Amino acid sequence: MSVKDIKAEETTVTYDRDKIEENVGSIYEAIVIMGKRAEQINAEIRTELHNKLDEFAIHNTTLEEVFENREQIEISKHYEKLPKPTSMAVAEWLNGDIYFRETGNNSEN
Repeated sequence: MSVKDIKAEETTVTYDRDKIEENVGSIYEAIVIMGKRAEQINAEIRTELHNKLDEFAIHNTTLEEVFENREQIEISKHYEKLPKPTSMAVAEWLNGDIYFRETGNNSEN
């Protein structure tokens, strides 16, 4: 699934705490898992954006030679309109699309 296909909220939304912690039993574990997924999504988006913008890069220019490229501006605007990576991660979590596993480091002293 592409990150662009994720249907996520674009504004602030209040979520049901019980639904968020339902899979792991702890709101804190759920937040950590969603946070790590948000970092992955952000890295994917950043890499994809940089790859697309590199197609337009002219490496031997001076400040006087830099000009606006309409296609480059449209690509940037498209990525600015995407929901935040955190919203995408929450949507994936609530839809059950995030795979996670416990590492077993929960030993008590």
